[in-house]
Amino acid sequence: MASNVDLADRFDVSGPTHIMSRSGAGRSSPMMIDWNNEEDRRCVAACVVKGTYILENDRTMCRVHAEALAPPWWESFHFRLSAVLTEESFRRKCDKLIFGAIYEHVPVAGGRRNPCAPQYIVAFRGTMLPHPKAIHDLFLDFKIMANTLSDSKRSELAHRAVDTLLATIARGKAGSEGSGVVWLAGHSLGASLALEVGRTMMAEQGRSLPTFLFNPPHVSTIPAINVMLPSEGVRRELLAKSNLVKAGLGLVLSPHRKRMERLFERLSPWAPNLYVHERDVICQGFIGYFEQRQQLEERCRGAKSATTLSYRDMLFSALGKEKERPHLLPSATLWKNSSMDRNANLVQQSLAAHELQQWWKPDADLRLSDRRYSFA
Repeated sequence: MASNVDLADRFDVSGPTHIMSRSGAGRSSPMMIDWNNEEDRRCVAACVVKGTYILENDRTMCRVHAEALAPPWWESFHFRLSAVLTEESFRRKCDKLIFGAIYEHVPVAGGRRNPCAPQYIVAFRGTMLPHPKAIHDLFLDFKIMANTLSDSKRSELAHRAVDTLLATIARGKAGSEGSGVVWLAGHSLGASLALEVGRTMMAEQGRSLPTFLFNPPHVSTIPAINVMLPSEGVRRELLAKSNLVKAGLGLVLSPHRKRMERLFERLSPWAPNLYVHERDVICQGFIGYFEQRQQLEERCRGAKSATTLSYRDMLFSALGKEKERPHLLPSATLWKNSSMDRNANLVQQSLAAHELQQWWKPDADLRLSDRRYSFA
């Protein structure tokens, strides 16, 4: 009898049943994907990230060949595994942990790649708490809270892998290095990695890579404020005044403010997709950040520069150290899911709100709203 872990890892049990039924597909049958449809693109990106989790599960549980459960999570969408991204274990250098993977799209025989389909997807998994070496992921979770993920070995390896992939594509096919050829995708910790890589690509190389961030972590006081101040009106007033204070401090720290404004201008063409749940405390800060920004711009257009600033960044700047928070994004499409199980308690609802599996469900099963934000 299969364990609960095995059932959760099995594509035919836990995968996107609405696409399966539409395609008449099973475990070994490729599916029909409408690459022009946002729902299908979201489902594929989420499933490929799930496959990256299961790659590490397969490795840990020694599931190989016919016993491996990961391949259907990408092969069903006409992808093949091109490369795995690994890092060394803290104690055993010969033990390589899989934290990401590169998947190449292989159209059906005789077919051509849809212009809206990626040539490659670079996917990063998130924290695996049941994993025997979860300490590696938890260590990086703490680095996210300290805003030092970019200094980690995993971040270095992720950047190197994407740089190498883009260079290989450019050498192989002239003109194919344009937008849309390579997608970035990740969940939770993996979303932070994808955000870090995508942000750097845009800021330093001017490359706007389509990016799918599922439940990206955001270190913020927003969840605590929501609990302490149930009144939405009071919260809005408090946060509006906080942003006005930021705008005032920005006038004092003029070099830092101007540097952030220039950075925002460089980043503006890149608009990652952020998939968040309103009950997920780990990514609630992104909801608050963008909604506050919109309210501030409507209320006081002269305070627009405050949206590029954070108190922590300004403190570091005053101390002579220039840093910027990764959540400070000029452009993004924020997809907010409000669906929940009314019979679940608050803890269960919060845990479910952070699960990756919600993002390969059809729109009809999600109370999904979207809004595009820009710095224009």
